[in-house]
Amino acid sequence: MIHEQEQQQLIHDFSVTYGHAPDHLFFSPGRVNLIGEHTDYNGGYVFPAALTMGTYLAVKQTDDQMLHLASANFDQQITCSINDLSYKKEDNWGNYQRGYSTFFSNQGFELTGLEMYFLGNLPHGAGLSSSASIEMVTAFMISTLTGANCSTPELAKACQQVENHYIGVNSGLMDQFAVGMGKQDHALFLDTQSLVYEHVPLHLGNYCLVITNSNKRRGWQIPNTMSDALNVNKDCLICKQLGFI
Repeated sequence: MIHEQEQQQLIHDFSVTYGHAPDHLFFSPGRVNLIGEHTDYNGGYVFPAALTMGTYLAVKQTDDQMLHLASANFDQQITCSINDLSYKKEDNWGNYQRGYSTFFSNQGFELTGLEMYFLGNLPHGAGLSSSASIEMVTAFMISTLTGANCSTPELAKACQQVENHYIGVNSGLMDQFAVGMGKQDHALFLDTQSLVYEHVPLHLGNYCLVITNSNKRRGWQIPNTMSDALNVNKDCLICKQLGFI
């Protein structure tokens, strides 16, 4: 759902940046997880819900064989050739777009030059899946414009693959799946091993979910904590597959 205020700002900012209006507008939400922290990367159950906040994307196709990236949230503007989509640490957030362009190119879909402008209203590093929101809106856009027309579960799995093998983050599938499969007034019950899911009505009446931003970025303070945790989770998944747990 693209809200009118953000849509107008998105079109205005794109036009100021590139000198003309975009051809396409896209949106992908963030998510909050209600139950099931750190269970998605060992095949457990999770219970997230999509948010009305997220990432907006304006796009215009070009014939210059270049990806042009700009954002209201980052000062850095990035330009790269679609013929050189290798990971570059200095391009920071621009590697997501490189990664998904690489994925679809490897699937045999023809890429074109693109002018892209991103606008997000999710706080970064706050655990609301701003990264997955960028991933899904980018992947959905490329899938649409190349004619790949992937299903949402396929896009979620593609996003996890790119994040794991291109970006280098050993994430689970919950964030991308919740972002893509979220439904208004529902939470999503998901078995991350089988990917069987159910939309569960979430009518809160006089109640509401309160999400507080402490402005403390999520991160790991102890070296190797994530690596150690992932090794344990891999062992747990093997045990689960063997029927021990």
